[in-house]
Amino acid sequence: MPELPEVEVVKKSLNKTIYHLTLKNIEIRNKFLRFKINTKLMKKMVGSKVISINRRSKYILIKFNNNYTILVHLGMTGKFIIFDSKNIKRNSSFYYKLADHKLNHDHLIFKFNKKIKLVYNDIRKFGFLKVEKTKKLNLNSHLKKLGPEPLSKNFSFHYFKKKIIQRKLSIKDLLMDQKFVAGLGNIYVNEAIFKSKINPIMQVNNLNDKKISSLIRNIKKILNKAIKEGGSSIKDFNNIEGKEGNFQQFFNVYGRNGMHCTRAKCKGIVNKIKISNRSTFFCSICQK
Repeated sequence: MPELPEVEVVKKSLNKTIYHLTLKNIEIRNKFLRFKINTKLMKKMVGSKVISINRRSKYILIKFNNNYTILVHLGMTGKFIIFDSKNIKRNSSFYYKLADHKLNHDHLIFKFNKKIKLVYNDIRKFGFLKVEKTKKLNLNSHLKKLGPEPLSKNFSFHYFKKKIIQRKLSIKDLLMDQKFVAGLGNIYVNEAIFKSKINPIMQVNNLNDKKISSLIRNIKKILNKAIKEGGSSIKDFNNIEGKEGNFQQFFNVYGRNGMHCTRAKCKGIVNKIKISNRSTFFCSICQK
């Protein structure tokens, strides 16, 4: 599943292609995704112009000038495919190469002016698209309980310290909780905990101030680096320009089970355990 950096890359790619374009037509080939598409509301978007494309957590928000917003979640295999004015196909997907595009999994086709088409393709259909009134977005069930963005000033030492008082759960589970911080996923949580020299099973009430500060700093640093590198191509993540994410080249611990620790002078071996059914990778020597 795409995490915050990958969704951010898709958002930026869409900004380059459909921002300020007018939606001329929508073809709904299959309305039965994770949530049934409201055909009447979706058709209401025709004739409107895209005025902004934003990301909140792992969601993409495509705002139109008719006071409605399309809320998108890519699920496991959802992807956007762009057909430009020359009918050249460009990918904005996670896990799949452009060559793997199967037409029978094209569920929605958005046709814009300037001969631009945006296709939503999803093999497993765990993703979804919902039309919401823009002024009521904050009340949306998917968004209203989300914690602060990890790259924002609101995700701070004081916020962290206040939220962990009297809580008894592992640091790994805390960071995976979208109500605590929005958008973090398994890959980047593993990497941030490693960088901060914290054992992922450590109880949050045992974290000292130094560890908290280190963790916040490393989360922001790793996410910014991942966005800059275009995300992680665990299988294949390509943005609309066809470039693959490169951050997997910088993994220090994720997916390195049984390999030597990457930290200088550490002779530890990376272990793999399960925490809340999520694969967790850590070095038992330098992550105390």
